[in-house]
Amino acid sequence: MPFPPPPRTLLGPRRRSLLASAAGAALLVGCSTDADDSGTTGGSASVSEHARARAASDSDTLVQRYDAVIAAHPTLAERLDPLRAEVVRHVAAFGGSGSTPSATATASPSASATAVPATPGDALAELAAAERALADRRAKALLDLPGELARLLASVAAAGASHAYLLTEGAK
Repeated sequence: MPFPPPPRTLLGPRRRSLLASAAGAALLVGCSTDADDSGTTGGSASVSEHARARAASDSDTLVQRYDAVIAAHPTLAERLDPLRAEVVRHVAAFGGSGSTPSATATASPSASATAVPATPGDALAELAAAERALADRRAKALLDLPGELARLLASVAAAGASHAYLLTEGAK
């Protein structure tokens, strides 16, 4: 008498475990500036330096957008301050000087020059779109970068994507 066939088992990891693994990897990488490689593995030092400078500048511009939204809509300050503080840490992780640690008191002069939508909802949507666009750009750019810098950029891109989520879907 033949044995019945074994129940069909899925080969490989399930979608949830892959997502959990990716999220865990992003948390483990963190926003560290400790380079275990000199930034030259897989690319020249000038490419790495340019990528770091660009990432710091992009994050600093994003901080200014947060400042402008907080200045135009002070009721959003409590919600936006933690996200803004994380973006300031990203500037520092990429070697930039960063902006002030808190935007609740005053916004920078360059932030006031940024156009902010009139309603808080539209301002949040615009900020989420900026976070999403920057995260997408960073995800594409990390493919051409050496190890540690690519991991840092991936981590910051993941953080930006989560910020976009928190600014839109997280409010529902």
